[in-house]
Formats: sequence, structure tokens, C-alpha cells
Amino acid sequence: MTDAPDIATVSQLRAAGHHARGVREELRENLLAKLAAGENPWPGLHGFDETVIPQVERAIIAGHDIVLLGERGQGKTRLLRTLVGLLDEWTPVIAGSELGEHPYDPITPASIRRAAELGDHLPVEWRHRSERYAEKLATPDTSVADLIGDVDPMKVAEGRHLGDPETIHFGLIPRSHRGIVAINELPDLAERIQVAMLNVMEERDIQIRGYVLRLPLDVLVVASANPEDYTNRGRIITPLKDRFGAEIRTHYPVALVDEVAVIGQEAHLVATVPPFLTEVLARFTRHLRASTAVDQRSGVSARFSIAAAETIAAAARHRATRQGESEAVARVVDLTAALDVLGGKVEFESGEEGRERAVLDHLLRLASAETARETFRGIDFRLLVEALAGGALVATGGQVAAGEFLAALPDLGNSSLYDEVADRVDATTTGERASALEMALEGLYLAKRIGKDTDGRATLYGESA
Repeated sequence: MTDAPDIATVSQLRAAGHHARGVREELRENLLAKLAAGENPWPGLHGFDETVIPQVERAIIAGHDIVLLGERGQGKTRLLRTLVGLLDEWTPVIAGSELGEHPYDPITPASIRRAAELGDHLPVEWRHRSERYAEKLATPDTSVADLIGDVDPMKVAEGRHLGDPETIHFGLIPRSHRGIVAINELPDLAERIQVAMLNVMEERDIQIRGYVLRLPLDVLVVASANPEDYTNRGRIITPLKDRFGAEIRTHYPVALVDEVAVIGQEAHLVATVPPFLTEVLARFTRHLRASTAVDQRSGVSARFSIAAAETIAAAARHRATRQGESEAVARVVDLTAALDVLGGKVEFESGEEGRERAVLDHLLRLASAETARETFRGIDFRLLVEALAGGALVATGGQVAAGEFLAALPDLGNSSLYDEVADRVDATTTGERASALEMALEGLYLAKRIGKDTDGRATLYGESA
């Protein structure tokens, strides 16, 4: 953040050559400038480059209010918050004005009066762009007063007449004048509250308990909503829907690399999670989204894979602490810990009652097999398979230390197989090597080349049955 300009009066503002811009013009020009300069206006968003982002950019250039439709966990709120970066970093406002009006263009009776009285000495303050974005989670108890405003009884008690416009306490939307107001889960707003937004969206004025204030509000309204056929909690009324210039459908990441990037960006990890395990979680999430056993109207949020990564990292940290390991690295065995606590984040079809864990286990095995196959493609595991077929056993488990696991691996003589596996995934430390080799063993088991036996506490890899 840079320092705010030191201009303090409207006369200084004019002398500096400042020109006022509406919020739509400001967003449009700043977006076009970033695009012309080759800058990315949408940092932190993955998988929308060819679909959602172009639609949003066209809507901004057109000056349209926007509603984003999509299942949970598709990044709708993040996208809306990113719009802040397209505002000017600092903008002048009339000092002390309730609605943050531009010094050149006061709109409330109080500010108009002050501007007339003070003239060139009208005081100016500077507002950062982060203060020009307001967000409201729509809930059934949201009132007209919250969004639009209401009569302030304290102002009436001070002696003002009830018909005085200055007795009004403005709500969130008028207070977002010259900025962006975002309403999450718009269908959850009661229909009568949505009706109160109609004038704001089209005529840009507000009506409060019989007052009609022709305030030329300069505000961009953006909203998000889940598909109505899933939520069944409400709907966006047709007249309000009609007032949004752009209705844009979001989606989950199409490419695996974008799914992995979302996990890497959003997960707060307390231990090392190797990239191949992140890939397992990304593939697992994608299989859930394609499964007929899962209610796809609900969707499988990106928060599922993010929480899964955080959970397996926590399991690794727990093991390292209890076993006295110097480093904490997640392994295949930790994936079970994620299933134990995250199953409730997935909604299944009604006919799958009682089979939820079986579905999760199956899809996780599928994701693990695909990842192992892609990760270790071309490596010859014949010596390891033969050693296990000859009676060797490798034990692992949630509380088996990495060094202990590596020590249990069969001796392959002069073979460099273990080094080859570690090098394939750039594993250099003891924990990373253990994680890579356990992934390899799991891949061999899922390919039915070796056997696996687990009793809930320990897992043994050995001869195939």
C-alpha cells in the first residue's frame, strides 16, 4: 500500500488536475490498462482463464452489475473480492461524509450544504480501495434497513422533523456509493427485501418509509448464488434478475493442474505434503464430482480437497511429534485420516445410504492408482515385487516413523530402485523418501502386483494373494 496523497481541500484537488470518474468507468479503464500492459487482473484464480474470466471482463467493460451462479466452493466469493484490485488505490471523498461522496459531486443534503458553505475550503479525505468494497452474506433475517436504510430514531429524538431526509440512517448499499457491494447467496434474501433493491439496481435511487430520495448512487452491485434447483431456499425474483446485466455461470477446475494449484494456494499446511499426495487428493475430488453416487446438484467443494490436504498434514505432524521425528512428511497411510473426518462434506444420493464410506474408499483407491501409475511410469519394480513374493513384509501405519518404515524395506542388493523412486519425485530427506516409497508400494498393490493387509492399526505390504 502506498501513502495517501496529501491533498486536503477541494481547491488543492482541482489544482492537482484530478478528474472524477464513476465507479464503472474507473473499473473499465483500470481493467483495460492492466490488459494492455499484460498484467493479470485476477491473481489467485485458477481454471477460469478461458471461460469465466472473459465473461467477467466483458461485463466490467460494459458496466454491468454481475451475478455469479455456481455450486459451492467454485471460487465465486474470491472472484468478487478480486474486483477490488481494479479500483484506484486511493480516491478523494468529502471529509466526514456519510456516503463517501466525491468532493466534486456531493449528493446528500448535508454534503451539498457543506460544499456551498465552504466552497474551495471543503475538506478532502482519501479512502483506500479496500474500504470501497462491502460484502453481505444474505440471510433470511436480513432487513430492508440493513441493505437500504431506515429512519434513525436517535436523529428524530435530537429534534429533527420526521420528514427531514437527514433523519435517515443509510444501509449497506447507499454506504457503498462510489464502490462495490457484494451480496453472497442472493436467493436467501426474502423476496420483499429483493423488491427493495429494484430501484437501487435500475433507477439508482432509494425509498425508505415513504421517502423518495433521488440520490444518484454510483455503486456496482455484484452477487453470488447457488443453483436454485439445489438450495430450494429461495429464488432470485425475476425483476431483480432482469436488472443484472451479466449472469455468469462458474464451474470447478477443468484441468487437473488447476485443481492442484487451488490446493497448493489455499491449504495451510503444518507439515510437508509431497506433490504426488496433493495430486491424489485432486484426482479424488474430481472422481467424487463425476460419481453417480454423489449428489452433483450439491457439488463437491474445493474446500473438500483443501481440508483433506490440511488433515493429512496434521496426521503427519501428529506422528512426527509422537515418534520424535525431526521432520513431518505426509504419507499414503495418512489419507485414511482425511476420510475419517471429511466424509460429511460430501452429500450422497439417497440410494447410497450406508455405502458412503465404501464409495469414498473406492474412489480414493482409484485416484491413488492413477497417481502412482503416472508418477512412477517407466520404473521397473520387478526386484521389489520378487522380494515381497519371497516372504518379505513391509509394515507401515499412522504411528510408524519414516526411518522405521525405510528400515523394513527388503534388501535389493546392488539395485538402485529405491534411489530411482526417490529421484523421480525429488525426495531427498528421510521423510520424503519414505513417502515416495510408500506411494510406490500402494501403487503396486492397487495394480495387483503385491498384497496388502490392514487391521486398522498397522498395514503390511507383502506377497500377493
